[in-house]
Amino acid sequence: MRSPNPLLQLLTVFGVIVAVVLVSGVSVAGYATVGLVSDFAENAVVLEDAPAEPPSLGALEGPITMVVAGTDECEDEIAGSFGGRCKGPDASGQLNDVNLLIHISDAPRRVTVVSFPRDLMVPIPSCTQEDGSQTSAMSKQPLNSAYSYGGLGCVVSTLSKLSGMSVPYAAKVSFGNVINITDAIGGVEVCIAGGIRDRHTGIDWPEGTRTVSGYDALQFLRTRHGVGDGSDLARISNQQQYMSRLVRKLVSDEVLSDYGTLGALAGTAVKNVTPSDSLTNPLRLVQIALAAKDVPFDDITFLQYPTYGDPADVDKVVPDYNAAEQMWEAILANQPLQLSGEAGMNDAVVVVEPPGAEPSAGAETPAGQTPVAEAPVVPEGTVLLPRSITGSTAAQETCSVGNVGG
Repeated sequence: MRSPNPLLQLLTVFGVIVAVVLVSGVSVAGYATVGLVSDFAENAVVLEDAPAEPPSLGALEGPITMVVAGTDECEDEIAGSFGGRCKGPDASGQLNDVNLLIHISDAPRRVTVVSFPRDLMVPIPSCTQEDGSQTSAMSKQPLNSAYSYGGLGCVVSTLSKLSGMSVPYAAKVSFGNVINITDAIGGVEVCIAGGIRDRHTGIDWPEGTRTVSGYDALQFLRTRHGVGDGSDLARISNQQQYMSRLVRKLVSDEVLSDYGTLGALAGTAVKNVTPSDSLTNPLRLVQIALAAKDVPFDDITFLQYPTYGDPADVDKVVPDYNAAEQMWEAILANQPLQLSGEAGMNDAVVVVEPPGAEPSAGAETPAGQTPVAEAPVVPEGTVLLPRSITGSTAAQETCSVGNVGG
């Protein structure tokens, strides 16, 4: 299985954006050529856990952790396309509706991307606002409100507390940024089973494969009512399909051999990503890229943070701390992960079996009897994650299950 190219690994791990990750990044040559280093650093955010040592030649040593937040700000050029969200008193606010924690382990290198539901009720620590004032720590607030309390730094602090991980790197992207970045990529081919119809995003697409870019890509990433059971958890699974297929495209000859696309993508990423101060040096980006350059698709894993329904609010969820602890421990110990849950949450995606694959082995279940699931075979040293943790690897192909009633 082909591994990501070092010059594109950040396009595979640094920047997804908005409704989900595009793990975006920039090659040294592209970064320098576009001459936008100063622009990239202009709005950079300082993080508490930023590394003290300056970047140097060679791969960055040790594990690497990064947060990517996607915000729903109503930029002038797109505000008219988002209806009620961009009208009224709340139009000027920003919510961190997409929240990703990316961890690159060390020796051997593995990449794990954990997606957190926007409606996850979590503690939010004291954060510093734009005017320098401090907010009070809160014991239970929606995760997607963290940005409104203290910007990207507050999102990072919240996820750092929730995961128990130090987070030295972060990036933020908006709705409009996603449109620009997906246009530069040239579109991503996604798979739709059953067709998607969602009046909230204007999607009415038949089943099959479809290349989405620009505004269509953003709406595909935003759709909730159009996939699975119409929940935010289903939307995350849909976004993970996009992420996985994006990774595949970014490391394909279609992109690697097209220097015009690479240059455009580098310049667009620099213009459309708000980074932490720790990511503004091109050499640091190269160090991260080199650290992850040989990670195979089988070891690039997309996970959804485990949750329960919130007893106090049917529209919210709360952390499944026990399952999450098993996940974090395995990630921090750099153990191979094996999923026992489905590829996606709330019936949003299905795994596409490769052509010619044999059906799963097992005796036929007699009529009237409930089939008994066979215990998964878990290789020695591998951690079998709880069923409440869904996800897939970049080596797997998934297809979004459309909900034509959306």
